[in-house]
Amino acid sequence: MPAWRCRWCGGPDGTIVLDLGEQPAADHFPRPGDPPDPRYSLRMVLCAACGLAQLEADPTGAEEPRGLEPAALVAQTGQAVADLAAGGFAHPGAVVDEHPSPHGGSWLPSLAARGMLPRADGPVDLLVDSLGMMHEPDQRTALVARASRLAPAGVLALHVHPLSTILRDGTWNALRHGHFAYYSVTWLTAAAQDAGLVPVGLWHYGLYGGTVVLAFARAGSTLAAGVPAQGVPGLAAELAAEAAAGVADPASVRALQRQVSRSTAALRAWLDEHGAGTIGYGAASRAVALLAAAGVTRRDLAAVVDASPAKEGRAMPGGEPGDRVPILAPSQLAMLRPDHVLLFVPDLLDEVRRAYPQVEARGGRWVIAEPVPVDAEPDA
Repeated sequence: MPAWRCRWCGGPDGTIVLDLGEQPAADHFPRPGDPPDPRYSLRMVLCAACGLAQLEADPTGAEEPRGLEPAALVAQTGQAVADLAAGGFAHPGAVVDEHPSPHGGSWLPSLAARGMLPRADGPVDLLVDSLGMMHEPDQRTALVARASRLAPAGVLALHVHPLSTILRDGTWNALRHGHFAYYSVTWLTAAAQDAGLVPVGLWHYGLYGGTVVLAFARAGSTLAAGVPAQGVPGLAAELAAEAAAGVADPASVRALQRQVSRSTAALRAWLDEHGAGTIGYGAASRAVALLAAAGVTRRDLAAVVDASPAKEGRAMPGGEPGDRVPILAPSQLAMLRPDHVLLFVPDLLDEVRRAYPQVEARGGRWVIAEPVPVDAEPDA
């Protein structure tokens, strides 16, 4: 790949570890009768020099619609803010800001409720970034810019969906245009050090199969000096677990490529058996890659329900005109009376069960779509 350069270190050497071929843009939802969607190469590259897993190229240029905030993300935000406060990083009177993210929600209300003072420019005592930095094409510029916003005793809190979780769960469809980086804690720790930051906190959460919040302070600051001699609690174990998982080893990361065939074959087989009377729920970007790779059309899946008003009346990308899977508003769910609801965002299960009890009351089943379709356990 002579034209390719790492998005962090600029190195020219990398290994393609996941290739999804030609895929539609995951952030452009066409009308059902629109002309065929253009397709673009979608590949993940692992840098040989620094170990960053990253999107090889993104010619799409589409603007991602901001998602609605699911209840699971709201709950994690509250817990993460509480953890930052318990660590001494979110206290009354401190100045705070956040980088925007298209994944919905904001931490600022929870931080303001603890007496923190939002400010959109200048140095801050706490800068939060929830699933935002991966949307930056130039990773070095992005991290350096975040570090530059910190006051002398400021903290950067990065919330990420780590590569180790993606590898463990086989969620290859996390790869999409617009998501430029797939972080390991190992890589983030080393990159932060290169940007003049050191870790001062680490917390794990269950969202999306497992996310982490890493807190970083300026090297040489009072916060950095206060880290225990043995290091940030849990960090050494996390680094050891990532080394065992092979997050920087192309052979290990290539396991995602094998998972593509397994997932798409399982979805095709499930739809062949249960397709009639089935709808989907959650027109998320991860669903776009899954449905496109499996060649799913409205002949296989009647519709996908999504709570975003911006997607209502549109269709899932990738199909031919008239054959695309339409996107419907949640109000249509009761009228459709599906036998199965294929859930493309597993974290929504508890939330949608509470919102639509009639699905199971009428004998329908919620089915987790990935990595292979599995019936959800009956609601207690």
